[in-house]
Amino acid sequence: MKVTKNRWLIALSAISIHLSIGAAYAYSVYTNPIRDAVGWSTTGITLSFTIMMALAGIAAAFFGPFVERNGPRKSAMIAAILFGLGQAGAGVAVAVDSLLLFLLTYGFASGLGMGIGYIAPVSTLVKWFPDRRGLATGMAVLGFGAGALITAPIAASLMGSIGISMTFYILGISYFILMVIGASYIARPPEGWMPEGMEKDIASGKKTVKKDLSQLTAREAVRTRRFWMLWSMMLINVTAGIMMISVASPMAQEVVGLSAAGAATMVGIMGIFNGGGRLGWAAISDYVGRPAVFITFFVLQLIAFITIPNITNILLFQALVFIVVSCYGGGFSNLPAFIGDLFGTKQLGAIHGYLLTTWSLGGILGPLLVSQIREVTNSYIPVFYVFTGLITVAFLLSIFLQLDIKKIEKEKEETQEQTARPKSVNKKLVHSVQYNER
Repeated sequence: MKVTKNRWLIALSAISIHLSIGAAYAYSVYTNPIRDAVGWSTTGITLSFTIMMALAGIAAAFFGPFVERNGPRKSAMIAAILFGLGQAGAGVAVAVDSLLLFLLTYGFASGLGMGIGYIAPVSTLVKWFPDRRGLATGMAVLGFGAGALITAPIAASLMGSIGISMTFYILGISYFILMVIGASYIARPPEGWMPEGMEKDIASGKKTVKKDLSQLTAREAVRTRRFWMLWSMMLINVTAGIMMISVASPMAQEVVGLSAAGAATMVGIMGIFNGGGRLGWAAISDYVGRPAVFITFFVLQLIAFITIPNITNILLFQALVFIVVSCYGGGFSNLPAFIGDLFGTKQLGAIHGYLLTTWSLGGILGPLLVSQIREVTNSYIPVFYVFTGLITVAFLLSIFLQLDIKKIEKEKEETQEQTARPKSVNKKLVHSVQYNER
């Protein structure tokens, strides 16, 4: 089958989808204008974002098998309808002064669209970039992280000139168009497809392809211990990252005395490290491997969480925070490629969806843990001790996972060697084993 699609345009299509749904992270720019315009409470407005984030992770898990069955194009189209409708519908909710409708549109519909739209292009990208899995998924997830950076100033400017409702209408329609354009081009490659340069290198012996550890369905994958080790590692990494993001400004002001303006600047820079970490760590993983990258995440975060309670230097504090946030972003971008390495690409989208339940759960646990500890102890310092313990667990799991991978690889090599031996040798080996067993 001749391939007529350009894989870099496939990557661009994935980025356009992720840029659109990632715009939802700019929700905070709407809070004060909506509150001032229609009088809703900040808690009520924020609740819509909480619903959206919770549903995004749940939808990713629930609709993962749907994406695998129906393909990325149809799935991304459905995501475009749900997300675009949710954002534009939020404008209607503001116009008619209905908080319930706002929760249903911005929260529920956008959350479903975000979850489906997040996983729809990722498994496809992994198949188009067998030679650079990390880079491919890193590009898409970078788009997700950059969505808010682009949307926030545009939304703020539009609200000031044409009003809140019209802003939601324009942005909702824009997201829909951008996602539909991306969905229209995206498609899976033929089974076993490889780029021409990769095929030549393999044929000439210049390059060897490291085969996936296994080819499992989603149902088979969740029965393995390595799935649950990866799930636990992701949960802790996400919880630590979202904890840091949720209280970065007040924590910096309390722990090292950073000014409010300085803390606001730090929060902005955190967005850059979040997005940059998604691309940077993913690209690095193509050379050092996904297990090594996750081990590095937890080593760096251990250093950060052990060091922060004992420092007063503002620059060092910010540098450590940026490291934690980059690991948070890097975890998301490395996850799809890691899934492909461990379980193959047979049902990557479905497995990815199951693992993204850590996104929803971590989004709840991170802010909850830090707020409860701060309330009970009246200090942020104990938070770092608690997370040092959690990151230690994640570090140990990453070591165990790497050992488990090496064990399975060794067993496969031994099986292949035994299969490759002449039959007469294998028969002698069998007789020898039977004799010894007696």
